[in-house]
Amino acid sequence: MLELAILGLLHESPMHGYELRKQLTTKLGAFRFAISYGSLYPTLRRLQASGWITEGAPATGMPTSTEDVPLLTGKRGRVVYTITAEGKERFQELLGAAGPETYESEAGFGVHFAFFARTDPATRLRILEGRRRRVEERREGLRDVLNRAAERLDAYTLELQRHGLDACEREVRWLEELIANERSGKSPQPPSAEGPERSS
Repeated sequence: MLELAILGLLHESPMHGYELRKQLTTKLGAFRFAISYGSLYPTLRRLQASGWITEGAPATGMPTSTEDVPLLTGKRGRVVYTITAEGKERFQELLGAAGPETYESEAGFGVHFAFFARTDPATRLRILEGRRRRVEERREGLRDVLNRAAERLDAYTLELQRHGLDACEREVRWLEELIANERSGKSPQPPSAEGPERSS
């Protein structure tokens, strides 16, 4: 998943390591995709060894002094990474993979969803439908717990189970809307800047 995320971000623009980590956190933070320098730089080295990215000197406007990057990143934070033609092919290959790993975990689904604009419609639909099945299974499991064991749970544990059930039900509704949009050829609509209308 980290490989896909890095290639996807570099597909949009060359970046140095510090900026790449910031973008990973910003773009994928909603899916709890925590990333440390200890896992970022080994992955970057592996991608470079595979010929999918290259590194070079900072471009205009990028940090050039040690004051501009955190001390923990050292000189590596001032290297700019750029995706290669082979890296773009690898990115498309990873996007087209729609197995269980793409919808069973929060991180796997989140990374793929973040790059849905570059994913073909058939793959998007497979991932959304797979994710919906997994969340529906989780929802039914929580309902079963609440139906069979509610009286044996303390109030806080019961509330936690209900919270999980509510979250599953909201996600299923969201996924069903996305699936309906995909089937009709529509893109998700951003929320109105004016916010919901108030009834008088």
